Amino acid sequence: MSRSVLLEVCANSVTSALAAQDGGAVRIELCENLYEGGTTPSHGEILLARKLLHIKLYVLIRARGGDFLYTDLEYEIMSADIRYCIEAGCDGIVIGMLNADGTIDKKRCSELVQMAKQWGVGVTFHRAFDMCTDMDQALEDIIEIGCERILTSGGKSTAIEGARVIANLIKKAAGRIIIMPGSGINENNVTDLVHFTGATEIHSSAKVRVPSKMIYKNDRIIMGNNYGDEYSNEFTDIERVRQILKLANE
Repeated sequence: MSRSVLLEVCANSVTSALAAQDGGAVRIELCENLYEGGTTPSHGEILLARKLLHIKLYVLIRARGGDFLYTDLEYEIMSADIRYCIEAGCDGIVIGMLNADGTIDKKRCSELVQMAKQWGVGVTFHRAFDMCTDMDQALEDIIEIGCERILTSGGKSTAIEGARVIANLIKKAAGRIIIMPGSGINENNVTDLVHFTGATEIHSSAKVRVPSKMIYKNDRIIMGNNYGDEYSNEFTDIERVRQILKLANE
């Protein structure tokens, strides 16, 4: 393959971000609560990530899980988080807001983009794009707003399922904006996905489940909404990052 395919890693912690950096990722999307599709990480995570990373750091700006129709209060929270990211020296933010009819919330997205761009901070539009009623119109709206890339699974649960849509989006974008496939990308499908779509940037969490080092374990209680178990955590794996990146460029 003549071009170089770049890998952005969706990191759920500073630990994952450092593993992604060591594995060869060019950019981090820092977030937390991946089981909810990702939400904004704590200020402590952002601060330490910026201190320890030398690759680009983008931060997910999302006040909660669920849909992408936000109240005025949630919008103010996200605006405040963006101001913090700017002050912390982050390279970019990741945003996405919709109107109730499934169109892009151009007014408020534009305000956030302008806030970021006046300080030289880049903007990615996240997978709220996949929930739009008309992806072709949404593409044009996001280009007009001034985002530099769109993270998308082609309107499907995974990028492999949406590969044909992603390929068409890349053609329609025609270099005006980067279309970055994400969701479910791994060592088993990345080569085919890149070849089929022509993507030049890809997005993956490249994570593995790591058992807890706790010796005593209370198995009579669940502390949260049982998304996994209380005695393991998921982190980005250096070798998975390296392998995905290698296969993406074959």
